[in-house]
Amino acid sequence: MSQEELGLRANVHRTYIGMLEREEYNPTIEMLEKLATALDLEVVDFFKTDANQ
Repeated sequence: MSQEELGLRANVHRTYIGMLEREEYNPTIEMLEKLATALDLEVVDFFKTDANQ
């Protein structure tokens, strides 16, 4: 999925998605909720590792 598509789905600008990818910003809980919804995930999925999936 492109940054633009994720941005559209999450209702945020695509450049913000890029900044998150480059770790220039730390997302808020609200932003994690938007991103999780856009990706059809639960917020907790962002914190899972291979060991605890």
